Amino acid sequence: MERPIILGVIGGEVPPESAVGLAEEVGRLAALQGAVVICGGLGGVMEAVCKGARSVGGTTIGVLPSSDRTTANPHVSLPIVTAMSTARNAIIVRTAEALIAIDGAYGTLTEIAYALDLKHKVFLLQSWPLDRMTVNPDLYEHVPNPKVAVERALAYARSNRG
Repeated sequence: MERPIILGVIGGEVPPESAVGLAEEVGRLAALQGAVVICGGLGGVMEAVCKGARSVGGTTIGVLPSSDRTTANPHVSLPIVTAMSTARNAIIVRTAEALIAIDGAYGTLTEIAYALDLKHKVFLLQSWPLDRMTVNPDLYEHVPNPKVAVERALAYARSNRG
């Protein structure tokens, strides 16, 4: 039996309301495609993506910065406690087979940087303007909406499975 794709979704803990709706839809669409969602497990974009995935029976993994599993948002299926603070971002990026960034602050930017360093493509949904930076354009793609974000991220993950 083939394992499901693990789709990483990263984004801010205090996002604008528009990003919350985008994240919830990304989670729902990813779960409907059979993907497992991995994120930082806290609030904001992380909670919204988990809520969307769980609303259709999906599985979510929250990689928590603390050693207290009760800090996970209520929509996390599997909390992973790390006591690693933001160093957990490397675990999220290395575990994800594809990565969608929604909005986000500096924590999101560190996750994007980890992905770029590993030569993993990042799908940007109203996130950091990497086209204004000296970043290899083969390593990121701005996507217009949740449907395209999930379709392209899952296609990318499948193509890298060989």
